[in-house]
Amino acid sequence: MDGVIGHENEELRDRVSSLEKKVQQQDDEIVCLKSALSDAIRRLAALESAPNSARAANALPSRPAIKMAARTGTTPSTGKDSGQGSSPRGSISNHQTPRQPSPSPGKGPTRSAFQSPAPMKKWPSTPSTTSGEGQATGTVGGLKEPTFNPADGCLKFYLRGRPLNFFAPTSLVGSSDYQVNQPNEAPKEKLALDWVYGYRGRDARSNIYLLPTGEVVYFIAAVVVLYNVEEQMQRHYIGHTDDVKSIAIHPDKVTVATGQVAGHDKLEGRPRKKSFEETQEPPPSRKKEKKFQPHIRIWNSISLVTLKVIGIGDFFDRAVSCLAFSKMDGGAQLVAVDEGNEHVISVWDWQKGEKGQRIVETKSSTEPVLAVEYHPCEPHTIVSCGKGQICFWKIEEGSLSRKLGVFEKYEKPKYMTCLAFAENGDVISGDSSGNLFIWGRGTNKVSQAVTGAHEGGVFSICMLKDGSIVTGGKDRKVIRWDATYKKAGQEYEIPDAYGPVRMLSQGKGNMILVGTTKNSILHGSFDLGFSPIVQGHTDELWGLATHPQQNQFLTCGYDKMLYLWDTLTHGVIWSKEMPEGCHCVTFHPEGEVALVTSCSSRWFAVELSSRDVVHSNADASERIEIAEFSLDGNMLACGSRDNNIYIYSVAEGGRKFSKIGKCTGHSSFVTHLDWSRDGQFVQSNSGDYELLYWTVATCRQVTTASSMRDVEWATQNCTLGFSVCGIWPEGADGTDVNACCRSNSEHLVASADDFGKVNLFAYPCSRPKSAGHSYIGHSSHVTNVRFIYNDGRLISTGGKDSSILQWQVVESSGY
Repeated sequence: MDGVIGHENEELRDRVSSLEKKVQQQDDEIVCLKSALSDAIRRLAALESAPNSARAANALPSRPAIKMAARTGTTPSTGKDSGQGSSPRGSISNHQTPRQPSPSPGKGPTRSAFQSPAPMKKWPSTPSTTSGEGQATGTVGGLKEPTFNPADGCLKFYLRGRPLNFFAPTSLVGSSDYQVNQPNEAPKEKLALDWVYGYRGRDARSNIYLLPTGEVVYFIAAVVVLYNVEEQMQRHYIGHTDDVKSIAIHPDKVTVATGQVAGHDKLEGRPRKKSFEETQEPPPSRKKEKKFQPHIRIWNSISLVTLKVIGIGDFFDRAVSCLAFSKMDGGAQLVAVDEGNEHVISVWDWQKGEKGQRIVETKSSTEPVLAVEYHPCEPHTIVSCGKGQICFWKIEEGSLSRKLGVFEKYEKPKYMTCLAFAENGDVISGDSSGNLFIWGRGTNKVSQAVTGAHEGGVFSICMLKDGSIVTGGKDRKVIRWDATYKKAGQEYEIPDAYGPVRMLSQGKGNMILVGTTKNSILHGSFDLGFSPIVQGHTDELWGLATHPQQNQFLTCGYDKMLYLWDTLTHGVIWSKEMPEGCHCVTFHPEGEVALVTSCSSRWFAVELSSRDVVHSNADASERIEIAEFSLDGNMLACGSRDNNIYIYSVAEGGRKFSKIGKCTGHSSFVTHLDWSRDGQFVQSNSGDYELLYWTVATCRQVTTASSMRDVEWATQNCTLGFSVCGIWPEGADGTDVNACCRSNSEHLVASADDFGKVNLFAYPCSRPKSAGHSYIGHSSHVTNVRFIYNDGRLISTGGKDSSILQWQVVESSGY
């Protein structure tokens, strides 16, 4: 059953996850050793193949030997060099690098092979040395500091203790203008959240409501959206630090309570990694770390000001899954359900004190609780439902007493999925078998049953203003019932493209709001039908590309969906279901064709006007991670998880492709690439932090990286390089930055990181620890960022949260 089965296996998943972490940690150590060994083999091969007279001139930098200090208990030091300009890694090498095994192209985030969910052992730093005229290499807090040698313009930059050589432009060689210890200033431009695409309906319930302001309130990722459909305006509450999981509206229709999940790192029992913003400050105190714990935020929907933050501490375990305000006392109390193993139900006097006061709590059940509500007619009475249960709670003398619902002659359903209250105080429940049960006011017994109300589960029940009832379920049907629980003769089937009904709510007038399990929101009526007002992806999202000439962008995800969006109307222009899950998308420079890569080795060329696939290819043996056209559109480069880059000639505006060759030399999967402006070269990054250069005509590696220092690049998608070394936070492990994008004016660069942040820096960002602006909104790792063609807006995509955020680029004076 949607959104519920996962709860049953949560405990088992935790155990499996713990074992996977241990295995992953061991795998990472093996990978590091393999990389060091392969690097040594390449260096030896280069020395052996070089003439004796040239060996001294071309001698490779020395590196400390790997010490197997078994007795002292230390870990081996690899200190892997990125190899720019050092040793040939292309197909001309006599010794091919052993390819690292990459994960199968499933539904996991595409992350570096060196990432470990658990804290990794620190590789010992090499001894401090002096390099030419540069500064002495030192360590700060156990981390190696970057050094710059003005004599040859080489910046030695460290990721996870590994030295990477980046070469500055010729203008900085021998110059004193570049100071490695003086970070760039933050840009004068800032970002303002303009629009949020998507809705969390796949695994969240009771989360769409209409406010008196005419705004529809709902949530996705860490953002609560207030959307005025008529005026096409959005406002956003961004006080949360992680996924919002529940929402409740106060009887005054102005105050809102929202509950969030625990930060991912808290669930794993380890300290949360610092984001870029946090590295600019002293280490956070224990109090600051608590913001990542699950808690409830109560705020004003007009001013968006936070009124109270309650539950921070050890009150909630995994997430606040259900919330409800009391009704008979004017909303003085708030009930919350924890998503932990014991599903603790707690009652709060939220207005008392600075952080509210917990009145009572008790263990609810070992089974999931899916809904909780205060009874509107019975004082101090709460009703909850979930797996195999419906419970009637009474607050008496500082404790909660419970009565289980009695089904008597009726078969007990596996799940009780939703609740509502009739005008006379009866409780109406829906279940996973498609039945409606009516529980008489003041009793815990079934007084009436409507069996087979839906084919499949009933997911939502809504009382309308005219006294009628509407229900929605897995069969995608919205059905109206009269006050006697008989069909009123009106029903509507939601199109399959939007999925089963997740949530029903009263809209304006006789309108009904419908949330679906495919993360869409529709509004309409039985007479006029229903149309979408919000659409979104339903699975992990990585693919993002902006149109080269228009205010449009494409997204694609593991849900097989390809969407073309308009940044001005904030709507979907069209959508297309692809043959399989998708990972990457890019526009041809003419803007008439897009190339979409799948989660397997296949990629497709899609004509935008007809939405037809005009070409497909599967030359690679594994998934294509990144694909980019040259600036003139005549060439295509595809970087794959099989460690190769495939080069194609392009004709007919991106409709015809011919393979030219394959660039071989990376020792791990290709993550990012860029074309030079003249289309003669490609630069690329890989999963083991390499920055390599390639001559396109021959598909051979440029082994002297210093010769590429003055090449002009059409884009800056590579996250490793001299011009973007400042985007990396201090102590980064090489996987903290998932993507970056340079603005078309070449004044700004944006980055997407693993902390749910979108960061904005001045470009070039060539000084380590550069200052920048950091923005929250995503709850999962941010997978991609792209500026639109005129740099007026920036688009960012979330991974697991499936969200798309649109940011407006504004001058700081007008922010």
